[in-house]
Amino acid sequence: MDILRIIFTVLEALLVLNLLIFVHELGHFLAARWRGMKIDRFAIWFGKPVWKQKINGVEYALGWIPAGGYVSLPQMASMELIEGKGEGSDQPLPPVSPLDKTIVAFAGPLFSFLLAVAFAFIVWGVGRPEQSSDNSTTIGWVDPDGPAWKAGLRPGDRLLEVDGHPVAQFGLSTDSVMWRIITSEGEKIEIKYARDGQETTTEAVPYKAPTKWYERKALRKILVGPAQPSIIAQIVTNSPAAVAGLRAEDEIVALNGEKVYSPAAIMHAEDMATNGATPATFTIRRGKEQFDRQLLAEKPVKPAAANPSFGILAWTIKSQEVIRKPAPFDQIRESAGQIYATLSTVLSRKSDVGIQQLGGAVMIIRAYKNFFESENGWRRVLWFSVVLNVNLAMLNLLPFPVLDGGHITLAAIEAIRRRPVSARLLNYLQSACALVLIGFMLFIAFFDAGDWIRSARKDRGPAIVFAPKP
Repeated sequence: MDILRIIFTVLEALLVLNLLIFVHELGHFLAARWRGMKIDRFAIWFGKPVWKQKINGVEYALGWIPAGGYVSLPQMASMELIEGKGEGSDQPLPPVSPLDKTIVAFAGPLFSFLLAVAFAFIVWGVGRPEQSSDNSTTIGWVDPDGPAWKAGLRPGDRLLEVDGHPVAQFGLSTDSVMWRIITSEGEKIEIKYARDGQETTTEAVPYKAPTKWYERKALRKILVGPAQPSIIAQIVTNSPAAVAGLRAEDEIVALNGEKVYSPAAIMHAEDMATNGATPATFTIRRGKEQFDRQLLAEKPVKPAAANPSFGILAWTIKSQEVIRKPAPFDQIRESAGQIYATLSTVLSRKSDVGIQQLGGAVMIIRAYKNFFESENGWRRVLWFSVVLNVNLAMLNLLPFPVLDGGHITLAAIEAIRRRPVSARLLNYLQSACALVLIGFMLFIAFFDAGDWIRSARKDRGPAIVFAPKP
């Protein structure tokens, strides 16, 4: 049943992604019809068609490379490497004006933008899940061997500024702790924080984890995590936690007398534990009751290589979500700002963020799948569709041959020169850029797929088994 659920969820994600692609290409298609241009093919995805059907002189097709789509227009710049050669490509066709080419090229991004606006109005009506802003930059965990600890940061501190920028949350928006750490460029990161009502400024030397050749290069970290309640979700049978009488929904509020701000504190105590170590004192809150229990980490019998554990298998993540209803054009502005910030960071010579960190179709499908499986997932899907459509509109307007912005640029050159660009030169240019685009998509898909596979393997780790107790 799990496999069927995963398949259906992925199909739902593909359906939404294809809707975005279809609407973008529909813009080109309708504009070309309006301007009286010849249309050879309307395709979703690239590559050789795995399905095609000809209706009223237009071939409708589904390609095998799951990224993007196109409308084959022989009167515009040739893209045969991506589109293939249409049946009427060798027949002489009347030329079209630069204005017609510009209108047709611009129609795709315009339709994507209009779809983003439509989704934004829906989100305005139904709302989107967001983290509560209260204490959203409070540190829950600091690695004792990491840069943040060495800089003096401790659990419970509230971060105010990172790299000279105010921060409001831990996530990956432009006002977040993680974004400001990732996009910092200096050898040290200046951090302003509050503790017991006192504001202090310190500096941390960022850390980058080693990676293998098939993994994305690691980005800057200072090894901190957000505060969140340590609420038990699942306990392993016969484990120390089970023997001590702990159960799901219990909240661990202190460990050895020190307040716990994150489950990471418990996991770190496990990492430091060895058989025969001193028992740890857990302060547990169960409803209105609070009590202490002593647990001694024990080595499971399976898997053989497992380290000593308390037997807490999973944690309940209570994110304190609220449903907000941002105005439509605030959503558009926020999405455009995030895309602009991402591109600026990727193109910066001083930044550690490169094209390798970008995501493609596989990442988008994975994100949609995760949204569909989460609480309020349909709201998240609607919000993410706003972001994606703004992304699709903006990126396609970049003046790169093969993209819509490239067609607009070529039309502008043709208008200035008052004659088309050489067909031979144009063919070489479009073919070269098509190869670059296909190579880029495959490059990104390689890392996206690798991340997904490694994450799935980690989630399917071997079951932990403790020895039966008398």
